[in-house]
Amino acid sequence: MARPENPIEAASMLESLVARLNEANVYMGLDKLQARHAELNQEVGDVHLWDDQEHAKAATSELASVENDIGILRDLRIKLDDAEALLTLIREAGDGDMDHELIELLDSIDHKLLELEIRSLLSGEYDSQDAVVEVHAGAGGTDAQDWCEMLMRMYLRWAERQGFDTEMDEVVDGQEAGLLSATFIVKGRYAYGMLSAEKGVHRLVRISPFDSQHRRHTSFASLDVIPFMENIPEVEIDEKDIRVDTYRSAGAGGQHVNKTDSAVRLTHLPTGLVVTCQNQRSQHQNKARAMQILAARLAELHREERRKELDRIGGPKEEVAWGNQIRSYTLAPFQLVKDHRTQEETGNVAAVLDGDISNFMEAELRRRRLL
Repeated sequence: MARPENPIEAASMLESLVARLNEANVYMGLDKLQARHAELNQEVGDVHLWDDQEHAKAATSELASVENDIGILRDLRIKLDDAEALLTLIREAGDGDMDHELIELLDSIDHKLLELEIRSLLSGEYDSQDAVVEVHAGAGGTDAQDWCEMLMRMYLRWAERQGFDTEMDEVVDGQEAGLLSATFIVKGRYAYGMLSAEKGVHRLVRISPFDSQHRRHTSFASLDVIPFMENIPEVEIDEKDIRVDTYRSAGAGGQHVNKTDSAVRLTHLPTGLVVTCQNQRSQHQNKARAMQILAARLAELHREERRKELDRIGGPKEEVAWGNQIRSYTLAPFQLVKDHRTQEETGNVAAVLDGDISNFMEAELRRRRLL
């Protein structure tokens, strides 16, 4: 929303923000949130709550989320009241000049409402969960491996911008440069929902720094995302179905790395799924984290099988795609990042590669809602 330049424009913007907050109260379910808050407060006040630790953790976590949502809506209402009071003072002054404080306040309200509007697009069962993210180099040789590392950095920078925590679980170095693959966890509310919009093949076009003749190269890397939860009740893993291999960790990591066989590779024999973890401090911790990631991947595999069965029953559907890649990043002969699903694009490639990708995520989430 454009910044207001006079009190009339400010009044119009304020009216629009009030309407958007009223809409937010509806799609966020403020009445239900308040009712649920009362129920949870009573529940966590029970002296026997921690007799069942799993239930207690779930209840206290839900209470924190509900309180956060109610607090956001309450604070926005307070800010709108403050903005209205400031606008009244400016009008009474009668000089027509806009107060800088009012402009900043309206901008901050607009930004927060935009975040809520994006959240309203995240209604999937697992959208609010943490995310396991995997990047893999594809076609393109050394350039693709370098692109894989660039892509990993882009998503880590995006997570940092969002205030999310990240945990690197495995990195496989490229043969000459870059990475063959990497696995990391992004921890934060709605991490999976946002990152699920990025699943697919990403194409890079540039003058290769690895080509002595400075020719233009095209390379590919893929991103996969699954929801991550500390405990996944729908998945039970039989230890007899797991082959455990230990090996010496590779890559950067301090004195501990390369001195003990602490890295763990789990192979799930019935499905062939392989999970490795090397960045925890001990073999036991690496195995525990690998088991959690394996459970998440098995849960996603089961969900995918259910989706395929429903698709089979419902008949064939046309794939919504543009070739194999969902997005192209062109550095030469011109600068452009374009998403082939939504047609969202920008010429500021440097900002995108530094993690400024929320606009692409939002556009894809909006497109999905229309499908």
